[in-house]
Amino acid sequence: MKKLVIAYSGGLDTSYCAVSLSKEYDVHAVSVNTGGFTTEEIKHIESNAYKMGVTTYKNIDAVATFYNKVVKYLIFGNVLKNSTYPLSVSAERIIQAIEIVEYAKSIGAEYIAHGSTGAGNDQVRFDMIFQTLAPGIKIITPIRDQKLTRQEEIDYLKSEGIDMPWEKSKYSVNKGLWGTSVGGVETLKSELPLPSEAYPSQLEKEGEEKVTLTFKNGEFVALNGQENNPEVNIENLNNIASKFAIGRDIHVGDTIVGTKGRVGFEAAAALITVKAHHLLEKHTLTKWQLQHKEYLSSFYGMHLHEGQYLDPVMRDTEAFLQSSQKMVSGNVVVSLKPYHFSLDGIISDHDLMSSAFSTYGEENKAWTADDAKGFIKILGNQNKIYRQVNQ
Repeated sequence: MKKLVIAYSGGLDTSYCAVSLSKEYDVHAVSVNTGGFTTEEIKHIESNAYKMGVTTYKNIDAVATFYNKVVKYLIFGNVLKNSTYPLSVSAERIIQAIEIVEYAKSIGAEYIAHGSTGAGNDQVRFDMIFQTLAPGIKIITPIRDQKLTRQEEIDYLKSEGIDMPWEKSKYSVNKGLWGTSVGGVETLKSELPLPSEAYPSQLEKEGEEKVTLTFKNGEFVALNGQENNPEVNIENLNNIASKFAIGRDIHVGDTIVGTKGRVGFEAAAALITVKAHHLLEKHTLTKWQLQHKEYLSSFYGMHLHEGQYLDPVMRDTEAFLQSSQKMVSGNVVVSLKPYHFSLDGIISDHDLMSSAFSTYGEENKAWTADDAKGFIKILGNQNKIYRQVNQ
């Protein structure tokens, strides 16, 4: 039997794929942890994978890889798609696809399978990564090709003796390092909000709590003075902030296949980190750095969402973003409150609001009144010339 690697999540779609494909192939299941999985959950997925008839199961811990290859640049760029969504799931899929295809190559697999349908973004991300990194490996997608319904999948599994509680949960939740997506019947329409109970974190704390995020060259290196790897700081911040039910919203965006999509999400740590980092940049970068970063970051987020991670322009943009962070170091104080947070201020040796030069709106120390008058006169030349010539 020819060797096949399946991207296995343990859900209905990938379970159907594992059982049906085991009839023809030597199936090796793999899941990629980009945050959100507990040890117990991984063991449960492994147990179920073997029940589906796979030959082997492997879980790849890619949390640090996910941070270093993707999340770091989303922070550098303050990326929020449509000024709202921190690309929680779409960013994960890129790293998951890369890890899966590299694993398939390492064991000499001739085929890779995934459980995506033909209606969403994930099929594009997985296929593009797979065919770019391993053009000789054939991609198999039973759910997409056969246009299967959930009931058809359940009936097939039962006929194969796999009778598990496949009833669809009221809300689908995908948890990762950079946020949790939430989908339900409300997100299939345009007018309904998600109810509070749909979100994984509920309000546990009242009042206000201050936290301090420390950045060094743009990276989140310490939380409340405790140094750790950035991905660990993100997880710890999320544990604190989620008790205030912070980071809830609904994103409306354009899918890769041309339709509109609506999804709820909860991303306390992602939103706090991005907003805190952006505030620090406002104090430490020049206005031209900020201006050019804004549109390049937007392109970076869009290309990532569209599955274009392997295009060399992404490495070019990452080089720019990395370079821009040389002076982005300091502390940002954030106040956490029920359902929201506020940015108090920053302390940085690179703060360009230095009182040695001026106090905004009050006094100038580095130029005279005549200097200001001459500067303003020349600055206005373009408009004056245009107006006089065209009157």
